[in-house]
Amino acid sequence: MTTRAGFVALIGEPNAGKSTLLNQMVGAKVSIVTHKVQTTRARIRGVAIEGEAQIVFVDTPGLFKPRRRLDRAMVAAAWGGAADADVVVLLVEAHRGLTEGVERILATLAEAGAGRQVALAINKIDRVPAEQLLGLTKALNERFEFVQTFMISAEKGHGVEALRQWLAAQMPPGPWLYPEDQIADLPMRMIAAEMTREKLTLRLHQELPYQLTVETEGWEERKDGSARIDQVVYVSRDGHKGIVLGNRGETIKAVSKAAREELEAFLGRRIHLFVQVKVRPNWLDEAERYAQMGLEFKDGNT
Repeated sequence: MTTRAGFVALIGEPNAGKSTLLNQMVGAKVSIVTHKVQTTRARIRGVAIEGEAQIVFVDTPGLFKPRRRLDRAMVAAAWGGAADADVVVLLVEAHRGLTEGVERILATLAEAGAGRQVALAINKIDRVPAEQLLGLTKALNERFEFVQTFMISAEKGHGVEALRQWLAAQMPPGPWLYPEDQIADLPMRMIAAEMTREKLTLRLHQELPYQLTVETEGWEERKDGSARIDQVVYVSRDGHKGIVLGNRGETIKAVSKAAREELEAFLGRRIHLFVQVKVRPNWLDEAERYAQMGLEFKDGNT
């Protein structure tokens, strides 16, 4: 049998379920999943095997109207992921339907998607009645010529297998791009940082999660098989540092404990995690921080 391998870009509005779908496809948690929008920042690659096909999923940042430099870099990364893919899957939330944001994505796809296979996945189908789904499917397919439409619930796994099998058949013939046992194209340092950032995002409220970043500064392998990981949470203001630390350091302790436990489960060994919080007023405007997130740093308003 001929092996196949290729790239699939998952695009959609923030919170459409791209990260949840990626984790379902791969069978492990490789992308940050929270109830807050715009949590995925970089293009995260998860690797799935279906028969003789290797599918490299690119979980792109949500597509939205950018306001800040970080927003612009995230949107550019999302469209860059779509441009590089063999197949694009647009996720649309069933209960939200044809929003202004979806309309903007469809308009851009119509301009840039010539000759590219674009499939539609209507997600969270358990939230709406069947007749509403049929109406939404018709409306979306009238606006764009999708090669295939799938009804899925990424969270519950409904329809995910059919989508994965179809995608596997679309992959071009060729050797696999990654070793069979590799599930993500991300350095472990970044996966560890993303796990801590997820715990912070879940615990903190309002805008603060978007004003911080986490970097893994040190990774020391120990003789007993465990590892020491040193991380820094960068925030923009002194007031933010106090919130992240919490009363008597309770917040950062709880975040560190939750991140450490998830890392230990993911790596299957003991982890010693040390997290510091530092104020860096202009981190949102530093090229180095963007490079750490795998994003392109753009000058000014470009």
